[in-house]
Parts: sequence; C-alpha cells; structure tokens
Amino acid sequence: MIRAILFDMDGTLLPMDVKNFEKLYFKSLAARVAPLGYQPQALVDGIWRGTVAMVKNDGSCLNSEAFWRTFADIFGEQAFEHVGNFDDYYRTDFVAAKAACGLNPKAAEIVKNLKKRGLTVVVATNPLFPEVAQEQRLIWAGIDRSDVDLITHYDNSHYCKPNLKYYEELLVKLNLKSEECVMVGNDVNEDMIARELGMKVFLITDCLLNPDGKDISVYPNGTFEDLAEYLLREYIL
Repeated sequence: MIRAILFDMDGTLLPMDVKNFEKLYFKSLAARVAPLGYQPQALVDGIWRGTVAMVKNDGSCLNSEAFWRTFADIFGEQAFEHVGNFDDYYRTDFVAAKAACGLNPKAAEIVKNLKKRGLTVVVATNPLFPEVAQEQRLIWAGIDRSDVDLITHYDNSHYCKPNLKYYEELLVKLNLKSEECVMVGNDVNEDMIARELGMKVFLITDCLLNPDGKDISVYPNGTFEDLAEYLLREYIL
C-alpha cells in the first residue's frame, strides 16, 4: 500500500529556469548583505563552497552546520552573527528570484487531492536552504503549506541528494518503508535514485534534468497530467 508521495521542488512542483534563478538569487542576496561587508563574487564563491560542504556531508552534523562552518572559515567567525540577516533576506528580497520560475496549477491540485485522501505529502527538495526559503518557494508554486506534512531543509537534514542516506533519513522520520512511498522528481540522478531503495518513482519531464543522457524509458514518466493518471491507475488518486 502506498502511504506517502514525495515531491522534489525545483523543476518539479516549481517549474524553473535554473541558470536564471541562480542569477537573480545571487544578485538580490548580494545587494541585501552588502552592508555587512560581503563582496558579490566572494559571497557567491562562499555560498558554493558551503553548498559543496552540504552535498558532501557524511551525516556527522546538520547540513546547516556544514554550511555555516565552511562559510565562517572563509569570512570569519562573525559570519555566524549574520544567520538571521540571511533568513530575513529569504523572507523578503528572495522573491526577486521568483521571476525565473513558472507555475503549474496541476501540481498544486495533485498535492491537495493527495492530502485530502489521507496520504502523507512530503516536499523532498534538496535540503540546501533554510526552512523559510523552502516555504517561500512552496508559496511561489501555489501550494498551501497545510497540504504538506514535511519539507526537507538544511536544519532538519544530515545529507543531500543523490546520497541514498538522504532518503533513508526521510523514511526514518516518516516511519515508513520504502515500498510505501512514491518519489516524484525531474532529476534522473538525484530523484530516480530513490528506486534503489525500493521506492516507486515517477519522472516529471517538463523541466527534465538528465545530464548523463540516461534512458528515461525505464521510469514511469511524463507531465503532471500523466502523473495523475499514473497514480489513479496504479495506486490511489
């Protein structure tokens, strides 16, 4: 029996031009924290180094700790005093990056229907951002926070995709078995890997990420309309 549906965010629930998103994100963030003494290019480089630290996290600390330790190694211990400033940015000026994102009403509709049917709905987005940033992007996607049981973020996760331990940690949090879950995402490497743990998967092709050119016919795949038909036919909707 399927008890939970896990959704990726970027390119799945939230259609996105990744390169443009990064451009708008870094530009608005640099402008916001410039008064704190961060130079734009140094800031971007520092964020990428912090991101790498999270992706390589071995589970010995939260992703947020991995990020801020690395960030402070670059900019000094005073960086820890700026965590609140960065969170405030995500609540406000981060919205500038919304211009790089689209909206798929079918995604929000499916999420709401799944919740109404009593299933556990998880936003299994790569936990590289604080919770406030993940929730902001959920708003951009037109999805009610009340329709989501859990969002992964850098303060509740010890791993990142495509590390299988990211999914294993989620299963423990949810008290579920892998065969009770369906992972829905647009990234062949980061999302479809969940199948190795025994999860069912569905590949969203609207904003497909397949850097290695893998054969996607091995996965159920298609648009959100196709996903609705798949869940209705195979499982629940």
